[in-house]
Amino acid sequence: MLLSVVIPCFNEESTIVEIISKVRSIEISLIQRIEIIVVDDCSTDRTRAILETLDTIDKVIFHNENMGKGAALRTGFESAEGDVLVIQDADLEYDPLEYEKLLGPILDGKAEAVYGSRFMGGQPHRVVYFWHMVGNRFLTLLSNMFTNLNLTDMETCYKLITKEVYQKISIEENRFGFEPEITAKLAKMNIPIYEIGISYYGRTYQEGKKIGWKDGISAIVCILKYNLFK
Repeated sequence: MLLSVVIPCFNEESTIVEIISKVRSIEISLIQRIEIIVVDDCSTDRTRAILETLDTIDKVIFHNENMGKGAALRTGFESAEGDVLVIQDADLEYDPLEYEKLLGPILDGKAEAVYGSRFMGGQPHRVVYFWHMVGNRFLTLLSNMFTNLNLTDMETCYKLITKEVYQKISIEENRFGFEPEITAKLAKMNIPIYEIGISYYGRTYQEGKKIGWKDGISAIVCILKYNLFK
């Protein structure tokens, strides 16, 4: 089985080499090969120059304009050849060592999508922003009310989806609205979705965190849009 790891990035010169190294070093039973796809969303720092020197990446795709995380993921997914797709942020907040346990329900034939939850407990979790946690929980609750899922972390980066399922979905959102959009569309497919607790090493805005309150408002709009009108 082939696992495609799609890494969207924008101005991640300080972490991009390390995250690619971490992903490349992973060994998982039943996974014959890991395909690394990096989509640079028109970085303005040294990220692009660094990517051009690395030979450990299977595919590097450069956007000519900054379009957003959702657009970068759409680009990466369209070029992926794997049986299973996983999203990996470039900023080291999420640990690729979690892949094996996240893949478990898919490899066992129990799930077609798996979410890695930062809020299920039992794993290391950096203490950062209280109001971000409140916002994430609110958005997850609102999403659950419409999807009738009982997720604890709809906004998580770690979403694993089989290629067969993804090919039945059309992603429209260019920014962080991707998260509620794909959740709504997966829920409507009535496929088995699992959730597994993961560690989380959150970073501060000084360290490069990008999501803000405007993205929260957009997420609310997307929850309503993709659950009620799509």
